[in-house]
Amino acid sequence: MTKGQNVIPSNLASLHGGEEQLREKALGIIAGDQRLRLHLAIVEAAMDLANIFRQFDTADEDLKVAQVLGMRTFNAFGASLKLALSGYHQNSALILRDVLEIVFLLTLFSGDRALIERWRLADKRARMKEFSPVKVREVLDARDGFTSKRRAEMYELFSELAGHPTMKSAWMMRPQKDGDAVIGPFMEATALEAVISEMGRLAVQVGEQINAFLPADWTSGLPSRLAFAQHKRDWLSIFYPAARN
Repeated sequence: MTKGQNVIPSNLASLHGGEEQLREKALGIIAGDQRLRLHLAIVEAAMDLANIFRQFDTADEDLKVAQVLGMRTFNAFGASLKLALSGYHQNSALILRDVLEIVFLLTLFSGDRALIERWRLADKRARMKEFSPVKVREVLDARDGFTSKRRAEMYELFSELAGHPTMKSAWMMRPQKDGDAVIGPFMEATALEAVISEMGRLAVQVGEQINAFLPADWTSGLPSRLAFAQHKRDWLSIFYPAARN
């Protein structure tokens, strides 16, 4: 018997085989769509920044917190992409909600480094009072002068579609908009595009925040920073041409 053969039940092995077929279909969809390729390019660049950042040697406990949060985004992007390519769009989006929460936290910390120590030393009660997801969003909106509640809307969207069992969450289990929900993975271009486009938008924000923490004079990080900057320019030129800088 070949090593590893019959380790898992036959139905689970069959499911994995189907996932691999869906991955090939997904790669075919991406190959024919420049916009999806741009999203994945910026995701890779942001993940590379996170990987470089964690290699920076420091005794600063606050900076180590930012490094660990960056590492968490690396893992989250990797897992989310694997799920998306395997046809689990809702589950992929659920992981992206985690990335969104980390982005908000890093944004808060990059604007006020003193908050990192308060966060890492806080007990559960203090952490929930000062650093719960809703509190972080409120502080950021107040700091930036935002009144549109866009951050809250994005978090709520991820929660309703992927994070919580709601009627709206069934939308992401439908290969066709007006069709029935299905069990198991499926591959459909619109669903794949929706998840990967959100992944790309979050990757831009992750990369920006990691850049804010990387020491400007650390030469080892320069190639990754330059690569991210170029991919960001390319991404903005297509998706937000007015914001290109």
